[in-house]
Amino acid sequence: MGESWEPPARPEREIEAVIFDAYGTLLDVHSAVARHAPRIGPQAAAFSAEWRVKQLEYSWVRSLTGPAHHQDFWVCTQEALAFVCTRHGVRDQALIQDLLDAYRTLDAYAEVPAMLQALREKGARTAILSNGSPLMLADATKAAGISTLLDMLLSVEAVGIFKPDPRVYALASERLGLPARRMAFVSANPWDTQAAHAAGFRAIRVNRTNAPDEYGLAAAGVPSLTDLSGLPGLIP
Repeated sequence: MGESWEPPARPEREIEAVIFDAYGTLLDVHSAVARHAPRIGPQAAAFSAEWRVKQLEYSWVRSLTGPAHHQDFWVCTQEALAFVCTRHGVRDQALIQDLLDAYRTLDAYAEVPAMLQALREKGARTAILSNGSPLMLADATKAAGISTLLDMLLSVEAVGIFKPDPRVYALASERLGLPARRMAFVSANPWDTQAAHAAGFRAIRVNRTNAPDEYGLAAAGVPSLTDLSGLPGLIP
């Protein structure tokens, strides 16, 4: 009897999935304050920037001080807002609640829906890997109109520690069933981009403000985009 015939193996795609950070990458973290800027006053931009810095600081401190101190990203967001409101003399409780409500429904950057659609048309899977809690991510992607363009929402709550801990990035491989080298990781946060690069992803930085290179990303060959519109062209 002759040998049975088997069809030739299909070539493996170079990149099979694109993983995104959410806050600051797909979602504009400053859009919450922008909606209520007249009620905050001329310090609105500084207020928003400090809220973001404190939010991240609180996540890092909770990670560094151990599992007993972990709280989800929504708690960090609320605590950071409370600090910034006190520092800037914002005492209007209705405004504070409106800012929190706005943070749950942040705007996506203008090019994001078309970019995600283009990636899906190329056959790439799309996912978020974020510090955000599962409920935060569900609310935000639905409000931004991009929930149907994402295959998976991955939250650090699955491992109980925030970025840039390596366990967070391993979560993408575990849940998508792909090695890191077959996934692109896209972030507007250089520290997040560096951690993804170290974890073996094809890291790509979004640098909307033309900030200086950090962590040797450029020397390591990490591409940098001014926005996400050109991303599909980088995904083979």
